[in-house]
Order: sequence, then C-alpha cells, then structure tokens
Amino acid sequence: MNTISKRAKILYALVAVCLVGSIFLGVTFFVHGDEYASNTRNQHIYSGNVLISGGRVLDRDDRVLTAVENGSRVYNEDSVIRRATLHVLGESGYIAGGVLEQYSAELIGYNLLTGVFTATEQGGNDIRLTLDAELCADAYRAMDGRKGAVGVYNYKTGEIVCMVSTPAYDPSDKPEDIDDNEDYEGAYLNKFLYGQYVPGSTFKVVTAVCAVENMPDVLTRTFTCTGEYHASDGTVICNDTHGELTFQQAFNHSCNSVFAQLADELGGEKMTATAEKLGVTSSLTVNRSNTAKGSYDVSTASHADLGWSGIGQYTDLVNPCNMMTLAGAVANGGTARIPYFVDGVYSSDGRLVRNEKSEQTKNYMSASTASVIKNLMRTTVTDYYGEGYFPDMEMCAKTGTAEVGEEKRPHAWMIGFSQREDFPYAFAVVVENGGSGYSAAGKVASRVLGSLWDTLF
Repeated sequence: MNTISKRAKILYALVAVCLVGSIFLGVTFFVHGDEYASNTRNQHIYSGNVLISGGRVLDRDDRVLTAVENGSRVYNEDSVIRRATLHVLGESGYIAGGVLEQYSAELIGYNLLTGVFTATEQGGNDIRLTLDAELCADAYRAMDGRKGAVGVYNYKTGEIVCMVSTPAYDPSDKPEDIDDNEDYEGAYLNKFLYGQYVPGSTFKVVTAVCAVENMPDVLTRTFTCTGEYHASDGTVICNDTHGELTFQQAFNHSCNSVFAQLADELGGEKMTATAEKLGVTSSLTVNRSNTAKGSYDVSTASHADLGWSGIGQYTDLVNPCNMMTLAGAVANGGTARIPYFVDGVYSSDGRLVRNEKSEQTKNYMSASTASVIKNLMRTTVTDYYGEGYFPDMEMCAKTGTAEVGEEKRPHAWMIGFSQREDFPYAFAVVVENGGSGYSAAGKVASRVLGSLWDTLF
C-alpha cells in the first residue's frame, strides 16, 4: 500500500506539473503569440529579414509607401519618397524602431484563432500614417545631401506630418558599400527620434523659461555685453559686442554674454529642474518609440561651465523630436501635445482595427511664461531674422549654431512654430556641420514649411 500511495503521489505531482506548465504555456502564448508569429525567423512571413507578408503602409493621403506584391516587398515608385520615408518604415536587423518592425503583428493580421492566415491568404492589415510623403520628400531634397533631421507636427492635434533623417538610402536598391562609405555614416539611425545633438543657442529657450519663472525682474532688467561674460572662474565668449540690452533684445540677438550670466545667476539646481520640466532630459513615447533622452549635467560644473551650459554648450545634448515638442508647448500655451505618426491599423476593407492616435498632453510651463517666450521668439523673427523665410506665417523661432569641436563646422539648428490659428505647426531642423543656424537650418525650414503652406492654402 505504501508503494502504491507513493506512486500515486508522484503521478499527482507530475499531473500538477504538466497542468501548471500547460497553463504557463497557454498564458505565454496568449500574451506573446504575436511576437512569436512576427519573429524574423518565421519563414512564412519573412525572407532575409524582410517582411514579405501582410498589408500596406500608407501616408495620410493613402499613398502606398510599401506593400507586398507576388511574395516580395515593394516600395513607393518615387525614389525620393523611398529615401525620405526609409527610417519611418525601418529595416529589420538594421534600422530599429520602424513601422515594419514595431507593427509587424498588425500588418500580418495575427490573431489567436487564425494565426498568420490573414497575412498569407488575405493580405493582412494596413497601417495609415499621419505623415505627408511628398512633404517628407521636400524635406529630404532641402537637406541636399547633408546629414541631420527634420520634423514638423501639428501642435494642436499631435500629428507629425514630416519626419526625415539623413543620410538615407533607397531600400529598393541598397548600396553595396553602405558599411564602408562615410557618406552613409549614421544611415541606420532615425536621428529625429533617436539622435542626440549639442543644441547651441536653441537651448536659450530653456534658459529663458528658467529666468522668467525664477527672476521676477528679468523682463525689466538691463544687461551689458562687452563681447564676453567674465564668471568668477572663467570666461564665456559672445558672438558680438552688443552693449546695453534688455532681456528681450538679448534673446533676439542671441547674446551669449547675457544668457551665460543668467545661467550662472540661476544656478545649477534651478537650471536642471527647468531642463527636466521642459522634457529636455527625458524620453517621449511617440507611438511605440521612445525618443532619445537629452542630457543636462552641471553637477560638477564651474561657474563658467554653467554659463556655457546656459547657451547650449558644455555637455548639453538634446533630441530633435523633444525640441520640436518644446516649441509646440510654447505655441500651445505651455501644454505640449505629445506627437505621434501612426494614425491607425485598418483592415483590407478599410475598417478601423486599432486607433493609434495619441491624445496625451504634458504641461511644460505656465500660460503666462509661454506667452512671454512666444513673444521673444516672435520678435526674434520680426526684429532680427526678418520674415523673408516665412512670409504670412507669423512665425516664432530660435536658431542655434552649436560648436562641436575646433576642426568641425557647427551644427545648424532652428526650432519654431507658426502662431496662426489656421497653421498650427511646430518644427525642428538640425543640419550636422551646417554652419550658421539661420542660413542652413533656416533655409531647410523655410522650404518645408513653405511646401506645407502651399498644400494647405
């Protein structure tokens, strides 16, 4: 009897183990089945890391960016559009974070009952983006072979209409020397979402916010620029000798002396807190992508270093998408609409399967602070840059010329937004080693915003 009892207990234990294992496998399959089915090793839907099953990816006007024809993945017939949308679509094993990777399960139409049947037999689902492929192509042309990133979004709705990273390549004709040719250095990175750059004077928006919120008299103070700011332990060089300036004039003329002085007076603790509040050092969730975090670390900075950090140098790093969103927050009364570029998942007959629109918002600053910064950015255009780049758009902007080493030309930046109610778009442009922010990034922004304007009006 003892032997039978022991055997029975062993059998009961084995049955229990099997039952627990079955439940575990069932739950795992239920939770992660889409990941298993859309794995690149699944030869039913992949060939050489290329998704060869599933539906289409469309732009906002239903232009087909990529689809599957006769068991092969094909792309838009326009070679510029193919390059301009390369990083949005992605390439498995090379370009991370693209739609073809992050929405592979939706594209193939996976579900628990039919598996990948809808992909292999019915064509899967379509992914519709908020992007305008023609506008992206214009941005790609405007970059004219230079490296960098361009982004434009509606700061009222959050829709990204343009997202371009360069260099890029034609996914239909990938260059054989891509890994050895320096012209393609950085081609595997979506720089708009995942890039980190020295911000230069675009960071003065952050310093200005910190000053407005922590210095009650900053709007009425008068400063003196002698061509440099002498901190207690070093010197920050200005781009000119501006003489006496108000806070507004210092912002308009991008005076390094004044903004270095402000950062030094404000101190590292307040500057760090403001950078964090404005999203400079954090990551944004854009659909299923997390943007690269920026960096503002003055924990061991000297007074001069703190001054340099206040003008976007020292060890400062920012992400283009985050800077675009910051500009959108200023435009939107201090509240940022979190950007997104995937509109939704649709069945082959046009039925909405999943809504991917984001309605998330984040408060960056008070409405009164946003009003002050908006005025600073507006008068920078009207009183300093001139409105030639953006006629009729009522543009508010700030450029940056970010030093990246003695032997390299500076990165050229421009961020901004239109304050027109019928043209609620914010943007960020960075041209690597482009030189002057106004002449390099400004021209790119002018062409892209001009194309968008012409489309809408």
